[in-house]
Amino acid sequence: MGEAVDALSVYRAKLFAIAYRMLGSAADAEDVLQDAWLRMRSVDDIANAEAWLTTTVSRLCIDRLRSARTQREVYVGPWLPEPVITAPDEPDPQSISLAFLVVLERLSPLERAVLLLHDVFDYEYVEIAQMLESSEAAVRQLRHRAHTHVSDAQLRFAPSKEAHERLLLGFVGACQAGDVATIAAMLAADARAVTDGGGKVRAARNVVLGRDHVARFIAGLVRKGGTDGVVVTIVQVNGWPALLMSVDGMPSGVVSIETDGALVLAVNLVLNPDKLGALRPSAQTAP
Repeated sequence: MGEAVDALSVYRAKLFAIAYRMLGSAADAEDVLQDAWLRMRSVDDIANAEAWLTTTVSRLCIDRLRSARTQREVYVGPWLPEPVITAPDEPDPQSISLAFLVVLERLSPLERAVLLLHDVFDYEYVEIAQMLESSEAAVRQLRHRAHTHVSDAQLRFAPSKEAHERLLLGFVGACQAGDVATIAAMLAADARAVTDGGGKVRAARNVVLGRDHVARFIAGLVRKGGTDGVVVTIVQVNGWPALLMSVDGMPSGVVSIETDGALVLAVNLVLNPDKLGALRPSAQTAP
């Protein structure tokens, strides 16, 4: 038992990083790590603890993703990943961004696992094939298909976190002014607004598309939304500056943008209280 605890402690950060990116949920990632630890306790003579844990975590995540597809079909409104606080010096903000995690939803569980293990965590094809009990040729094909889907999404990011934050603050100022034309001027023509309430709080049931529609939608939210008791702070969420809304010290929502540094491409609002647990000060785990 002690060896299992020690091994999980040593590799926990990396394992959580893999599981979170696979699942898009900090809570599910923690469950997977717990499950892997329990399984490790019952296994004797593990030659390579890191390889065993990585393999086990990857397979458990694949199983969860397969069952999650059915759950997503009945999810109320648009789905967004569960946001997490990341360190200001996060070395790979693109691979943990909400935008990237949303694109990963287009992939099959196996494609998702292979792309992350190879492109983000630098595992060789032969290593991944062993983890997934597959052939190297099959793994290469899975990675090719996954990479094509991600490339087709044409993800764009600000050239720096500083540029991202400047545009975020400018956009917030425009929204607070409530002028639709000013908000629209900062949006890309194909901008979208996604509000994830999960049926737990009031939120748009569909993605809002187009510069003018998004501008009017955001202006309406600001106009109707109550701000009494709401404290707004800028935090690093999924690798990039975002707005954390809190009431009485507890998170009530996250507002993040996707931007190329010149225009706002998307506005994401995570309001589902079930997805805010990782943002509580006592529960923050950097992926």
